[in-house]
Formats: sequence, C-alpha cells, structure tokens
Amino acid sequence: MKKAEVKKGKKKNVLKEYWPLYLMMLPALLYLLINNYIPMAGMVIAFKKLNFAKGIWASPWAGLKNFKFLFASKDAWIITRNTLLYNVAFILVNMVVGIAIAILITEVRNTKLKKIYQSAILLPFLMSMVILSYIVYALLSAENGLVNNSILPLFHIDPIQWYQKPKYWPAILIIANCWKGVGYGCLIYIASLIGIDPSFYEAARLDGASKWQEITKITLPSLVPTIITLLLLSIGRIFYSDFGMYYFLTKDNGMLYSVTDVIDTYIFRALKTVNDPGMGAAVGLFQSLMGFILVLASNAVAKKIDEEGAIF
Repeated sequence: MKKAEVKKGKKKNVLKEYWPLYLMMLPALLYLLINNYIPMAGMVIAFKKLNFAKGIWASPWAGLKNFKFLFASKDAWIITRNTLLYNVAFILVNMVVGIAIAILITEVRNTKLKKIYQSAILLPFLMSMVILSYIVYALLSAENGLVNNSILPLFHIDPIQWYQKPKYWPAILIIANCWKGVGYGCLIYIASLIGIDPSFYEAARLDGASKWQEITKITLPSLVPTIITLLLLSIGRIFYSDFGMYYFLTKDNGMLYSVTDVIDTYIFRALKTVNDPGMGAAVGLFQSLMGFILVLASNAVAKKIDEEGAIF
C-alpha cells in the first residue's frame, strides 16, 4: 500500500511540476488528433462504393474492388518500380551529400561564414516546387535554356531536347531533389556533429590521426544514431512521392511517363478521369500500410545494429 501511495504521490508531483510544459504541448496534441487521427476513420472509404447522396457510412460496401484499380493496371509495375527506386536513390544521395556538406560546414572556423553556409543550404528546402520547376525549365529549355545555349556549345555538343528524352530524367530528378531537400537533413547532421565531444578529436590528433581517420573513426560512428533515425523516417514514406516534383518539373509530359510516372501522379490523372474517391483512398491505404510494415522491419534491423538509434 505504501509503495502504491508513493507512486501516486510522485505522479502528482510530476504533474504539478511540469504542468506548464503539458499546457504548451496541448495545441500540438490537439492538432495531431484533429488532423491526423480523427480523419483515419475515413479509411473505410477504401472499402466502399462511395455515394455522396447516401454519405460514407450508408454507401454500399465494395470489398477489395477499389484496390484492383491499381494492381490490375498494366502500368502497376512501372509506377511501383519508379516510386521505390527514386525514393531509395533520394534517400541514399541526400544522406551522403548531407553528411559531406555537414562535415565541411562544421570545419569552417568563421562563425559568420558558417551561418551564411547553413542558411544557403536550407534556402532551397523552403522554396516552392513551382519555383524549382521554372529554374529547371530555365536550364533545360530546348530554345532558351542555359544548358543548350551556353554549356553544351563549350563541349561541341548539339542541343538536346531534354523534355523529349526520358533517359536523362532519372539523373535530373535525383539532382533536383538533392539540391532542394538536402538542407533539412544537413542541419540535423550539423547539430549532431556539434554535440560530439571535442576531446575525441584532440586525442586522435595527439595519436597522429589524419583528418580522414578522424572522420571515419569518430565522426561517422557518432552520427550512426542520427542516420538511423532519419533513415527510418524516410523509409516510412518510401511508397509516397513528392507529387509537385514529378508533376511540375516534368510538365506532366506524356513522353517521359516511362521514367517519371509514380503512384501519386498516376492516381491523380486516373482520378481526374474516373472521379472515384474510393480508389484514391484505397491507394493511400496501401501506401500507408506498406510504409508501416517497412518501418517495423527497418526498426528491427536498426535495433540489431544500434539499439539506441532505433525509434522504438
């Protein structure tokens, strides 16, 4: 009885001591509840033949018919392949480039320059995908693009019709995604690097370690928990795509669909024709479930590599 009373007393003390923090956390929790959890009831639409006159709950059940729309399509393999391969490439390239840039920035001794570099690397992340699409078009336009008019002539290469040649677009999309998205991860890596104990590097220098040895033996091992966490968060959305990037950068050009069409863009075009929300809900549920399964599997692997780096 005394132990139970002591535990209750401790809980009350914790609530009294930290109530301002709980109060500050309340708006975020309400946002998550309203925006993320309550709408989850709408998953039932994936199994319904939605009739707006009857409403969601009174609409007849469709079973798994809505899922056939995606899996029975002749393009199912192409869009799934493109979605997975692009996301894997984005994750790996952004991780490698982000770590490299983070290490270079932390080596800068001038505080003002370091802030400028950090702001510069984050700026594209805050940029609209529409603006990025215009930048890419300014570079790759067949008539007025910088690449065709200024760069290729230097190497005596004929102008290229970029928006008609699918083979170039995997590289273009990977580079564009890296330029825009690497800043977010880079700042997280910088924060982790700042937290590394400087005495480790001092001891390494006393032992005659080179800069490369410091990076491979101290920096990278210290970043493992951060790398695993960001990797797990990215894997959770591996079946999703940045719709804006694939749609605006490629100008929704049908000639490029073989290498640029992903699940999100394919569903968008299909729903404009079919206008069936049940199909869209089915695809969204499929993407979420696959992401959930991959996160569980990846987290299990991460636990074996580094238990502290696992999310749960």
